[in-house]
This record gives sequence, structure tokens and C-alpha cells, in this order.
Amino acid sequence: MSDLTKTPAPDAEQSAAPVPAVDPRLLVREEGLKGYWTEFTRKVRGGELGSLPVFIGLIVIAIVFQSQNGNFLSASSVANIAVYTSGLGIMAVGIVFVLILGEIDLSVGSVAGVGAAVWAVLNVSNGMNDWLAVAIAVLSGLALGLLHGFFFAKIGVPAFVVTLAGFLGWSGLQIWLMGQEGSINAPTGSVVEHLTGYYFEDKAAAYGLALVAVLAYAGSLLLDSKRRKAAALPARPVSEIVLRAGFVAVLCFVVAYVLNEPAGARGLPLALVLFLAVLVVADFVARRTTFGRQVFAVGGNAEAARRAGINVDRVRILVFGLSGLLAAFGGLFVASLSGGATKSLGGGNTLMLVIAAAVIGGTSLFGGRGKVWSALLGMIVIQSIQQGLNMLGMASEIQYMITGAVLLAAVVIDSVSRRTQKTAGRA
Repeated sequence: MSDLTKTPAPDAEQSAAPVPAVDPRLLVREEGLKGYWTEFTRKVRGGELGSLPVFIGLIVIAIVFQSQNGNFLSASSVANIAVYTSGLGIMAVGIVFVLILGEIDLSVGSVAGVGAAVWAVLNVSNGMNDWLAVAIAVLSGLALGLLHGFFFAKIGVPAFVVTLAGFLGWSGLQIWLMGQEGSINAPTGSVVEHLTGYYFEDKAAAYGLALVAVLAYAGSLLLDSKRRKAAALPARPVSEIVLRAGFVAVLCFVVAYVLNEPAGARGLPLALVLFLAVLVVADFVARRTTFGRQVFAVGGNAEAARRAGINVDRVRILVFGLSGLLAAFGGLFVASLSGGATKSLGGGNTLMLVIAAAVIGGTSLFGGRGKVWSALLGMIVIQSIQQGLNMLGMASEIQYMITGAVLLAAVVIDSVSRRTQKTAGRA
């Protein structure tokens, strides 16, 4: 036979070691700044905005109100934002989980009121140990949330109807628990009074917390990079880790400085520490545990999650239980701010603000997408607007209209983002 009919022998090394296909998007870190810019523009075009709108909004809010009132970024103003953010922010963390599940919880305000009423009746009216009364109050919220989840998951009643019934029913229970008393004041020096009234005056507290936050963040980045390298995946270079940790360090230490150094500064609020602790624990549960991944799976597609072997009913019940627990805990912060438990605690615009915080922070109303830190970002936006408008002497109705407009803008951005992702084939 001629040479034309012979097939050349394949290279032994090439046939023995096939090159695996690698997603080009995983290689952006190896391209330097150009790669990151390309990835950023790709995400924006594809509708993956993340927390970008929130950060832009916070910058605009700070510039506008600081230009109108030079005390907006003062120590007392920042401390007020941190303290008033804590209670509703903790409640918003529970709502984030519910929204990721693709559902809604309309009862958080009433559950918060019941939690505060339980604490007040047990501790103030009946002399129960302060810590024990607080524990029972928080557990009462857990019980109510689990009840909502049971009716939703096991009986099949829509979450909207179940929690709306809870909103009405638990409001009545709250009034009944309070009895003839219109309000029950928090005793001086009590646990609940300290929740928002205690400040760490030692400057080492604020700076120490900032240092711990930076070290923990840098450590998590290094650990993630080590794991990716062990799995033969592109990992963040040291330069990027240093840059990210440096940005977080600047942010944390600036806040610590504002809380500590200027005239009138009272130090680090205990409320902020507790809120951050709740966020860290909830973020770990959402991103690093099997339960957290199951919540996202059920929120993305419940039937697919069921076929994958996930106990969908269990996940739903636990999520509503978590929402009730955090609602009751947040209610104690609201009671601390208002000086005690009242028949109207948790009413008014509480529900609106809690849900708005989660949505404004970036959690999707359509389920399957969101971050626990949305509760912090959203509450900072809302409380910053309220703080700024209060300092300018604006009426409450103006605050409602502006907050409503911000909420609508957040939902519009979320809807447009999802539509853009579908168009780009990334939904």
C-alpha cells in the first residue's frame, strides 16, 4: 500500500493524557485586572448585578444627606443607625431564608410582639429570672414559626394564608398576654434594657472587633484559595486576597474610629455586636451547611429538590421556625428601644421594613437567590434614609413614600436582572 493510505501513529503522550476542558471564566484571576474587568462587564451584561446597586445607593445616600447636614456621618448618627438597624435587621435575616425558599412570612411583626410580651409578663410581672424569660420568649417565636411551617408543608395551606392568619391571631395573643397594661417597662439594668442601651466604652472593643473581622475574612479567603488549589482549580492570587482584605480593613477601622474617637462618641454598641454575630452564624448556615444548600435547592425548584432526595417538608418547616425564632429575638431589641413591651409592638410598618430590607439588600422575591448579608445592607439603606430625613425634619409620610420608592426600585432591578439572565441563557 502507498504512504497515502497509511494513517500516522498518534502521539503516545497526547493520547495517554487528554487535556480536560476548562471553563474560561475560571481563568479570569490569571489575567490580572483585565480579566476581572472582563468578568465584571460580562456579569453586568448578563444581569448578575449582585450587591452593586446597594453599594451605589449607599454612596448616593451618604453624599446627599451629608451635603444637607454635616452631622449625618457623625459618631452619634452612625451609632444610632447601627442600634436602630439591629432589631429589625435580625428579623430580616429570618425573612431572607423564607424568601430564598420562594415564600413569604407576614407574621414576623406579630411574632416579635408576642416574644416581647412573653418576656415582659414572665420577667417583669411574675419575677422570673431575666435570662430564663428571654430564652422562653425566643423559643416561643420558634414554636410559632414551626407551627406556620407545619400547616404550610404538611397540610398544604399556602404560606401567604398561614402567616396572614398568624399575623392576625398572634396580634390578638399579644394583646391578651399584656392584659390591662398598655405597656410594661423594661427594668433598669435588665438584659433587654442592655440590648440597645449598652455600649463598650473601651476603645479596644471597637478596634478589636474590627481586627477580628479582618483576620477572619482574610483567613476565609486563604482557606478557600487553598481548597481550590487542592482541587486543581484556579484560585485567588495572594495579591487579590491582600486587596480584598485591605478594603474590608479600611471599612471596618473607619467605622471603629467613628464610633470611638470623635467628640460625643459612646463606643461600640452591644446591639451591633449581636446583630453581626447573628449574621455570621446565619451566613455560615446558608453557605457552609447541608441545610443551607437544601434551602437554596428547594427555593430554586422544589420538585427537582424532592427528586434529588431532599426532605422538602422538613426544610420548609425549619425555615419558618428559624424565621419565628429570629422574629422573637428581634422583638426584644425593639422592646429595648421603645423602653419595654407594648400592645402595639411589631405593628405599624415593622413588617414592611423587614421585608423591604431583605429585598433592597439583594434577596430575590422569586426564590433561590439571595445572601444573608442582604439583611444588613438593606437595613442600613432604610435606616440611613430615615436618619437623614429625621435630621432634615421631614415628615413621616415623606419617609414612607421614599422607602416605598426604594423598595419598588429594588424589585424592578431584581425583575430586570432575572429577565436579562434568561435572555443571556444564565437563569
